[in-house]
Amino acid sequence: MSDADAGPDAGETTDADAPADPMGDVYRVLGPNGEVVGTVPDLPDETLVDIYRDMVTARRFDERAISLQRQGRIGTYAAIEGQEASSVAATHALGDDDPIFYQYREHGAVIARGFPAEYLAYWMGHESGTAGLADIDVFPLNIGIGAHLPHAVGAAMAFDYRGDDRVACAHFGDGATSEGDFHEAMNFAGVFDAPGVFVCHNNQWAISIPREDQTASPTLAEKAEAYGFEGVRVDGMDPLAVYAVVAEAARKARAAGDGVGDADAEDADNDPGYDHRPTLIETLEYRFGAHTTADDPSVYRDDEEGDAWRAWDPLPRMEGFLRREGIADDDLIESVREEADDRVAEVIDAAERFEADPASMFDDVYAETTPELERQKEGLLAAIERHGEDAFLREE
Repeated sequence: MSDADAGPDAGETTDADAPADPMGDVYRVLGPNGEVVGTVPDLPDETLVDIYRDMVTARRFDERAISLQRQGRIGTYAAIEGQEASSVAATHALGDDDPIFYQYREHGAVIARGFPAEYLAYWMGHESGTAGLADIDVFPLNIGIGAHLPHAVGAAMAFDYRGDDRVACAHFGDGATSEGDFHEAMNFAGVFDAPGVFVCHNNQWAISIPREDQTASPTLAEKAEAYGFEGVRVDGMDPLAVYAVVAEAARKARAAGDGVGDADAEDADNDPGYDHRPTLIETLEYRFGAHTTADDPSVYRDDEEGDAWRAWDPLPRMEGFLRREGIADDDLIESVREEADDRVAEVIDAAERFEADPASMFDDVYAETTPELERQKEGLLAAIERHGEDAFLREE
């Protein structure tokens, strides 16, 4: 697919009637209605449709998961609505065996990697639900804010030491940049040229704390400068912009030149001028819903703020682009939505067939179980036998 012109076509949104832009200076490919305003990545039409399909599936999963939580069928859940583009497109820009370390909201990354049926089982309380993630090179979700970032850097450093052609991609929120784990991880990444891509999802709120109360830095991307590598700001609700930025960051992380900006490489044409350099990517986006199903956002933010961001919703933007380019029509859009409904329904059915085994909670605490864990497991099983399973079940 060739790059499209940046100018608006007849009937498109113009500067005079365009919605207010809440993101500031960011890299962007698509306007609010899917009009092309930048350079479209050179991707097959099938891939563009796949990105859209995964975004639609992520939103449908979100809707069903919130409903399941309200019915008491799963535990506390972190919603993704409004942020589908960043995790889906970022995953499409990686290699299939590039590991993903995610926080807890980036369901799109799991969906883009194949959406194993076991995934929802985790949210239902089955630790075995994370087993399916290992098969698609996704690490288990992380509840401790920013605690996965040192692990991601460690994996990236290991790839570098072994000469593996892989990069580690880590997702985290704007609030994680206030954690020591973030700064320690970024420092190691910069010092050791770790082949890492660090995607900071700035959805404007760390639960109830706005970004401006998190840091005195004008942006989060510029924090990378302190650690000696590049920071980039991108429209996180624009899937094509996210794809382009992450693809470039992954290329830079993989590159094995003779040093940053080395003009004396043996093959100058193929020397990217990098040596496994990491990148910090700040995706500007908005969490349309609550932080989790245990949160009430009406307490700390108003509807007007959300309305301003709704104009940049990633799903209609991507759909608008596909229609303008002649890639999608009504039939394709309808089939994508039906596929999303069916796939999410299949995952829910599979998750609800999982049989709970109380003893399994002890299995993966350590690689080898300890005497203390064995004692605790035996005590639990003895209590269940003594009092009966019903005594340990929640009343519906």
